Amino acid sequence: MSSTSNSNNSHNLALESKQDRPNTVRIPDRVDLRGSPRSRQGSPSHSPRLGPSRFLNGEKSGASFVGAELLGKLWGDRKKQPKNAKRKGGKVWYQKKRVKGLVVVSALVGLFFLVDWIMLLRLQDHRVGSDDRSSRNASSVSAQVKVTKPRKGKKHYSGIYGRLLALAAHALAEGQNKREPKDLWQEPVVPASAWRPCADQRDWEPNEGKNGYIMVTANGGINQQRVAVCNAVVLARLLNATLVVPKFMYSSVWKDVSQFGDIYQEEHFIKYLAPDIRIVKELPEELKSLDLEAIGSVVTDVDVRKESKPSFYLKDILPILLQKRVVHFVGFGNRLAFDPIPFQLQRLRCRCNFHALKFVPKIQETAALLLERLHKHSAQPGLLDHYLVGPHAVAAMIARSDRAKASKYLALHLRFEIDMVAHSLCEFGGGEQERQELEAYRQIHFPALTELKKTEKLPSPAMLRNEGLCPLTPEEAVLMLAALGFNRKTQIYVAGAQIYGGTSRLAALTSLYPNLVTKENLLSSAELEPFKNFSSQLAALDFIACTAADAFAMTDSGSQLSSLVSGYRIYYGGGRMPTIRPNKRRLADIFVKNNTIEWKVFEQRVRKAVRQTKHVQSRPKARSVFRYPRCKECMCRTD
Repeated sequence: MSSTSNSNNSHNLALESKQDRPNTVRIPDRVDLRGSPRSRQGSPSHSPRLGPSRFLNGEKSGASFVGAELLGKLWGDRKKQPKNAKRKGGKVWYQKKRVKGLVVVSALVGLFFLVDWIMLLRLQDHRVGSDDRSSRNASSVSAQVKVTKPRKGKKHYSGIYGRLLALAAHALAEGQNKREPKDLWQEPVVPASAWRPCADQRDWEPNEGKNGYIMVTANGGINQQRVAVCNAVVLARLLNATLVVPKFMYSSVWKDVSQFGDIYQEEHFIKYLAPDIRIVKELPEELKSLDLEAIGSVVTDVDVRKESKPSFYLKDILPILLQKRVVHFVGFGNRLAFDPIPFQLQRLRCRCNFHALKFVPKIQETAALLLERLHKHSAQPGLLDHYLVGPHAVAAMIARSDRAKASKYLALHLRFEIDMVAHSLCEFGGGEQERQELEAYRQIHFPALTELKKTEKLPSPAMLRNEGLCPLTPEEAVLMLAALGFNRKTQIYVAGAQIYGGTSRLAALTSLYPNLVTKENLLSSAELEPFKNFSSQLAALDFIACTAADAFAMTDSGSQLSSLVSGYRIYYGGGRMPTIRPNKRRLADIFVKNNTIEWKVFEQRVRKAVRQTKHVQSRPKARSVFRYPRCKECMCRTD
């Protein structure tokens, strides 16, 4: 494509009108509240500038901007009432006849008693006492559950959810020979299978990349970095720029020095996207010696509003690119909007995620061993195995197989690591010791969030929980699975790093579902040795195991891993890869009745809350194509 035509497209995109984003209630992503440490590789010679944005024209930026966004979404914009509003009606009321007043008062009193009587009956029906109300007003969260084994082999559960866990254990023991609900391992096949992948289709000429070079040092973990890479690919096409193979920033949270080529097949990435953009491994020699920060070519997340529209990049970034010949984005966490964006650019985004990013052979081969053992050495590969581990690894799996029928497994992503727990601002039953521990962690890893707490009034932990903004605890997750009807014998693969609270926090899960496995006990020490101290590469194994699972359950819908896994299952699954997406706000309303609710009622309410999230729908406006690929840009309808 010529630079002239690109300029015309740029001008048209710059004039796009603003569109309102849905008013969703959520905490801003971790990357907005974290500091911006330097990358160990490929970072500017000096630390990135962390002052006010040079592009926001006086608008709030940094922690102040994030604080305003957070509070605005949680509380909404409230219109100020006029201070000197005239009080009318006082005199008029006294002018009414006394009889009319008595009638109105009597009617109100009667209505009060009627409502009171109805509410009393309702409380008695649901057996909801004062314990529930107090637990709602407090932060009704799960303390760690202790499982003791007294006489006669019966297990006792303590903690806030002790009663419900005991009921769940009894229900699972009684239902061992019962058939599981049909929809546990199924999607609504007919509407889901009407969509097929088509992001690989192209309808444009290759980009020459004449306007300069774009560098990206992506922050966060492997999943945030994956999103940043695909956004960088789209940005390179938008600005007619050449993309330098992205680098990954070292994080004090993830503590992993892995770079792009350690996780993804670099040559495949470059060649597959060659018809779309020009990609090089390094800057040309004449640009390597430049001090990019000194010449104003470094752009941090402070400079770029979250989910900025293409028009911002055309107006504010393209002039820098044309003048300096290189722009280096440091961070680049979720900095490109999903709408409005031209059709072919959105398709390119999908093409990058679902086709261009393939894991390196080292990860694929180890993941193939993991899948092989999860499926009990079956000769029948899973539906997505070919896309995830490649044809060579699949062939090796089949060669080593010794049984025909594959064993089913459920993958559960417990997003309950300390970084998530601390960032959520929720409480999880650990009292003052937990509060101090999480606050100390925030001061080190999320300093902007700590400062925000000092200057802004943030929602209380109880409010966050009632709004469904807290990650599910392991106890809540196992109660959800038991209520949905998963058999006690179900093999459950638990994905995630170190669970906050350690093995004791998993006591309820392992007690109710003894066939619980992780990559650590499915793979030998020797097989895991190459991944030691590389958390991103270990997370890639979890990504593959979750994506290939017969059913996948997430515990936090805001998690990038869960988002990418569910989207991958939709894109390649053909309507046969069910995903459980709990509505945490509804579940919070159910869990608050943990001291009184009967198990049958609990089952019914949980199943209803989860069933409502399994509807097949196309991508909502402004939502992620990585999570919701059912849209005309990524997938095509067959009906």
